[in-house]
Amino acid sequence: MSEKIHKTDEEWLKQLTPEQFRIARKAGTEPAFTGKYNASKEPGIYRCVCCGNALFDSDDKFDSGSGWPSFTRPVAPESVDTETDSSLFMKRTEVLCSRCDAHLGHVFDDGPAPTGLRYCINSGALDKTDKPL
Repeated sequence: MSEKIHKTDEEWLKQLTPEQFRIARKAGTEPAFTGKYNASKEPGIYRCVCCGNALFDSDDKFDSGSGWPSFTRPVAPESVDTETDSSLFMKRTEVLCSRCDAHLGHVFDDGPAPTGLRYCINSGALDKTDKPL
């Protein structure tokens, strides 16, 4: 894995839109069914909007009905980190970019096979690129 990326809020604000900054750097959430990748079925690699780290493959994307892009697994286990999120008076597992600590969303144990996981990710934290040939 690449070296960790550390920037100030001011540096991130120069690079990101206000909405991307709110979601990825301040652990925000976009409203359900509003994200640009929620209904996307185009092939590609979903990357961190902050640092370009490859996070999820479109082959692992599914329609969870939740209103956010959902994936069964990350591209590689080391692509993401998780930590306990006790906000909103409940215990959830937050998903973070392993390279820059951007907030991506949350992971739940109610997904389909083969993993049984549902990585529920904000479109505002993602940038989709073509798959390498």
